[in-house]
Amino acid sequence: MKAFFLQYNSILPEFMKRIIYFFSLLALCQFNASCQSNGPSKAEQSENMQRLAALQNNFDVAYFASGCFWCVEAIYERLDGVEAVISGYSGGHTQNPTYDSSNTGLTGHAESVMVFYQSGKISFQQLLEVYFASQNISQFNGQGPDNGPQYRSILFYKTAEEKELIDQKIKALEAELGKGRVAAEVLLFEKFWIGEDYHQDYEQKHPNHPYIQNISVPRLQRVQAKLPALFKQH
Repeated sequence: MKAFFLQYNSILPEFMKRIIYFFSLLALCQFNASCQSNGPSKAEQSENMQRLAALQNNFDVAYFASGCFWCVEAIYERLDGVEAVISGYSGGHTQNPTYDSSNTGLTGHAESVMVFYQSGKISFQQLLEVYFASQNISQFNGQGPDNGPQYRSILFYKTAEEKELIDQKIKALEAELGKGRVAAEVLLFEKFWIGEDYHQDYEQKHPNHPYIQNISVPRLQRVQAKLPALFKQH
């Protein structure tokens, strides 16, 4: 695939390069996902549930949707004060959504992340700053090359205080960008469905994947450059 791009890069019109590149990435993502055959064992499921319960008992939780969850997870995992991030689905009307069903765009669900954080180190307001700094604020139904309602941006709130902070941030952005220019929906959180095991920590497990190299890493680097003080120092 890489050789193909190198061979034809000089002769294809720019719009054709973009089209071929997009569909090649899509095919690679689908191939990779289809190759993950077996889910976690019962022992692994039990261990995961125990870990989830411990996180819920000890950390605050926030929920965001902002395009491909591989990208969003990789960003929030690197924030100082964030303990863990889980990829999954939320915002829809069907039960037990999967990657395949969500990808039809018919379930109402969007790829989302559950962020466990220490409010003493990082606030919900700062998580919002990262959210908007990491995306194309005005792109509806998608982020970057990922398009469709399953990739739309959603800010989920659990309390009146969180909604007020979200509304204030959107109001400030619209004062700068124009009314209606913020694409993110604002929804009362109802339920988060944990995604398939092979989607978790995807960027860490597959650093050389073409999508990670060409889409996820540049997106991470852009927000790190904007808000360096919020990221873990290694």
